[in-house]
Amino acid sequence: MPGGRYKPLGEHDLTRIHETALDVLETIGMGDPIPETRERALAAGCRLNEQGRLCFPRALIEDIIARAPRRFTLHAPDPAFDHEIGGNHVYFLTAGEAVRMVDPQTGRYRPSTIADVYDTYRLADSLEHIHEVCQVVVATEITDRYAHDMSVAYAALAGTRKTFGFSTGTAAHVDKAVALFDLALGGEGKFLKRPFWLVGHCPIVSPLRFATDTSQVAVRCAELGLVADMCTAPQAGATAPAALAGALVQSVAETLGALAQIDLTRRGAKMMFGVWPFVSDLRTGAFSGGGGEQALLMAASAQLQRFYGLPGSVAAGMTDAKQPDYQAGFEKGISIALAGLAGGDRIAECAGMMSSLMGVSLESMVMDNDLIGTVQRALRGIEVTDETLSFDVIRRVVDGPGHYLGQPQTLELMETEYLYPSVADRSSLAQWEAGGLSGALDRARERVRDILKTHYPSYIEATADEAIRRAFPIALPREAMHPTQEP
Repeated sequence: MPGGRYKPLGEHDLTRIHETALDVLETIGMGDPIPETRERALAAGCRLNEQGRLCFPRALIEDIIARAPRRFTLHAPDPAFDHEIGGNHVYFLTAGEAVRMVDPQTGRYRPSTIADVYDTYRLADSLEHIHEVCQVVVATEITDRYAHDMSVAYAALAGTRKTFGFSTGTAAHVDKAVALFDLALGGEGKFLKRPFWLVGHCPIVSPLRFATDTSQVAVRCAELGLVADMCTAPQAGATAPAALAGALVQSVAETLGALAQIDLTRRGAKMMFGVWPFVSDLRTGAFSGGGGEQALLMAASAQLQRFYGLPGSVAAGMTDAKQPDYQAGFEKGISIALAGLAGGDRIAECAGMMSSLMGVSLESMVMDNDLIGTVQRALRGIEVTDETLSFDVIRRVVDGPGHYLGQPQTLELMETEYLYPSVADRSSLAQWEAGGLSGALDRARERVRDILKTHYPSYIEATADEAIRRAFPIALPREAMHPTQEP
């Protein structure tokens, strides 16, 4: 659905943020560039200042912005789920990489596992308002990073037909994951023809330094022609200025620095413009994902993406609540709605995330799916045509039955004009009392149970599955992927 109606920043504000970000890159610069980035940048006209920081001329950054891709296709394992990114369309996706899961019975948090990784991919695969499925939890029991990354790659491919993503902090693992996907597709080089993996990473250490390992990941993505699904995540009041405008300036400068890094690797490389300034609770210094300031910053970030005309992502739905309660609902609802209305291309972390990105609730993921559907309906707006203005319908009803319940227009629009939630309660009070006084969380828990008991997709062909398990350290046991496994 289209976005961009909400504009927290004025046109002059956008220009001032952009100009100040260029000043930051030209005079303060970026610290700790990896050797290949430093050499390419110096050859392109950059300089090292007295502190050894890499400074980028304004004209170079403006040229890089001008030639960056404005639109491109995000592929999916199933081509039916391919979609074009860029323009004014808004897509919603899971993400977050939390380290804990919320137990649905006790409400307590426990360490997340590779089985949880698989369950979150296959659950999101079944939720109609989620367009992309990126990693929401970490397999904490797998201590070897290579085994972890390959197991997550396998779980994603096994669990969803949609465009998916997960992160890696090691450039060599990008090539290993590509090889795994080639095995699944039946031949070397097949994956790069339709790459359906979004490589998540944060190539910046705030304030204004390149991160070594993840910069190498970004460079390798550019070399292979993969989409660099990056974000910069300075924390206002901690690793970015407490002033919200200053946090935006720093995050934009860091994101432009990341864009320059991959463009100097491969001219016109594809990157998500991920301006993700976060917020600290200044009383404690802790990350606060659910406040109004966070919602406002991400809406402004969405507006900045549109200002540059570059595909990107923002984060919304990062509640500070520990349970799927009223606090979770209003924090998620406000931030997701504002980000969507501001026109963020991809609204990440918007389903299932709890406790300031520390945990994941499957029940929340299902309820958030309803929330996202409602936001999408708001983004669609109201179509005004001769037919929808309904003059003739009004005349017939006023002259006839006095109500619209049996009108052909009513029946025709039932499934197109209106959206019906899957777990939100619209029953009468009497029906609710007769049904056992259940709430949205009860119905969400039941839907999670139903999906996880029945939706065990077979998206990897059996022979390819055997080959992958022989070639890679896949930690996801087969018994966790079978209908006899209780969720």
